[in-house]
Formats: sequence, C-alpha cells, structure tokens
Amino acid sequence: MVGMFITVEGIDGAGKSTHVPWLAELLASAGRTLRVTREPGGTPLGERLRELLLQPGQQVDPLAETLLMFAARQEHLARVIRPALAAGEWVLCDRFTDATFAYQGWGREVDLRKLETLEQLVHADVQPDLTVLFDTPLDVAMERLAQGKALDRFEREQRAFFERVRAGYLARADRDPDRFAVVDGNRPIDSVRETLVSVLRERGLL
Repeated sequence: MVGMFITVEGIDGAGKSTHVPWLAELLASAGRTLRVTREPGGTPLGERLRELLLQPGQQVDPLAETLLMFAARQEHLARVIRPALAAGEWVLCDRFTDATFAYQGWGREVDLRKLETLEQLVHADVQPDLTVLFDTPLDVAMERLAQGKALDRFEREQRAFFERVRAGYLARADRDPDRFAVVDGNRPIDSVRETLVSVLRERGLL
C-alpha cells in the first residue's frame, strides 16, 4: 500500500503556518495515518541544516544554499518520507522542492536547469500528490511578518526577492495545475479552511 504525499507552500507571511496544524488535525480526524513534517528539517541532520540556513546574518552562496536544501531533502526522503509512504501513511510536509525552485531558483536566481537536475537525482521517483499553494498579496504577507516573531534570514529579504519568489510559485502552479491547488491566503481563516475542505473533497481525499 502506498500513502498520499501532500505538500503546503507559499511565501513567508502567506498564512501557511496558520493552516498546516489545522489541516493535519482534519486529515487525522478523517482516519488518515499521518506523518507531519517540514523542510528544511524533518530529521536530526535536516534540523541542524535548517538552523544554519535560517540564521540571520549568515552569508551563503546561492548555489551552496541550494545544495544544502537538497542534502537535507535527500536525508528527509530516506529517513522519513519514503518509509512513511511505503507503509501506507499519509505525509503532510510544510514545503518541499517547489520551495527550492521558488526561493533559490527564482528568488536567488540559481539556474533552474541545475535545480531540475538535482530534483531528478534526489527524487525522480517521488512527487507530491497534492500541493496546496497559499497565495497572498505581497503587501499583506510583509505586514504579517512585521507583526510576528523575530525574522529569520529569509524573512528579512527585500521586497524584490519576495516578488520573484511569488512569481516562481505561480509559474510552478501554472505548469502543473493537476497537482497544485492555489488558495487565496488573503481571506478570513474560516473561509480559507472551507476552501481547503473543498479541495480535499474534490480530489477524493476526505
């Protein structure tokens, strides 16, 4: 039996973190055996790399940053994602390779062909069954960040960076509309959650 792989994406401040725990509870209440995880992270090595990558003031070459993201992902797939799916579990992951294309490819302007090569090397056999992309106007997302916790290295990026990241996400969604569900993150929480329920029902996941 093979499980279901669901990823959640969006620029910082899009509302993703608000809805992931609720989405996990919804799926668990529907009787799914669920593994909730995140990227970068999800394993001891991945969490150590996450600390380094998100640390404010850390200077990292864009390609080196990309390679570290895929190193953490390789470990994550080997230790968590592939075993869970093979056991018939559902995996709900906060960010995956779409984030690397958006942040490192579009945001940092790393050659997308290099990312495609790394994607094929690391997980040609594993792709999300569903990717929920929270899309929120940049002004709203940045206002949310300004009101929240201390900002990490990515959250401190300039507006132009996030404009490129958002464009990258939407380009990915346009390329693969069957996998992506784009959700307007600039609505009341209850309205967003109604949409999430509709998306899951339409795809036979609830």
